[in-house]
Amino acid sequence: MPPWIEIILRTVSAIFVLFIVTKILGKRQLSELSLFEYITGITIGNLAASLSIDLEGRWYQGVASLAVWTLVAMGIEYITLKSKRLRNVLDGRSTILIKDGQILEEDLRKERITVDELMEQLRYKNIFSLSDVDTAILEQNGTLNVLLKKENQPLTPKMLGLKVEKELFPEIVISDGCIMADTLTGMGLSRSWLMSELKKRRLQVEDVFLAQVTSNGSLYIDLYEDKIHPVRIQAGEKNLLYTLLNKCEADLALMHLSTEDPKEKKIYKQSAEKLRKEIMNLRPFLK
Repeated sequence: MPPWIEIILRTVSAIFVLFIVTKILGKRQLSELSLFEYITGITIGNLAASLSIDLEGRWYQGVASLAVWTLVAMGIEYITLKSKRLRNVLDGRSTILIKDGQILEEDLRKERITVDELMEQLRYKNIFSLSDVDTAILEQNGTLNVLLKKENQPLTPKMLGLKVEKELFPEIVISDGCIMADTLTGMGLSRSWLMSELKKRRLQVEDVFLAQVTSNGSLYIDLYEDKIHPVRIQAGEKNLLYTLLNKCEADLALMHLSTEDPKEKKIYKQSAEKLRKEIMNLRPFLK
């Protein structure tokens, strides 16, 4: 057999074997590598490369070596799942770099991280002032997780005492002009619902490049560029939209009057005022 043909066959075989080994070892081999996993990845790659081009060696010896490394890696992973002490040795431990707003210089030196590197990692998370940080932890995989002080944390509905409905997971229901029937069924939606939504927009399925049901249950549609056409809103639809907007404003004003919570009063009042301004801006187009 000519050498170049043997190299091609060995390379294809090595790729196939590497794919199987990676599937066996799991996705952690592709991210968040521990020290041992990093060494394993390098070694297996070198063995596969040698198996491809070392024509003087026997191919089954390389395969046997790959199998041994795979078994050792699987054994180490199994042991680390059972033993926290060994897991701490192989994977390392998380290190607190900032606690109660104070930088822990000893831990910085221990991890060989400079203040400039710490600030760079904070900036990656859009944090530019140390005074905003309560706690910062360096994880085993080298990422920095940050807890902001209470006053600097983003406002959430829970903080305001508001209840929110559970959101749907966004799913694509039309892809490249084809309806994804299984996805629709999985979301508890019907084909007739989808067709009615398209009919409201005066669209056909073949006009749609991509359609996605968003987390709030609405339908996002992206059209083929060569099939985009303006959608005219009829006079009756304009009047209906104007009426609905005014009803929303009235509902917000009513909630502002009915609640006793000062924070909720403020939110409802501000929302009603913003909506009123938008209605005034839209009025010439809707009336």
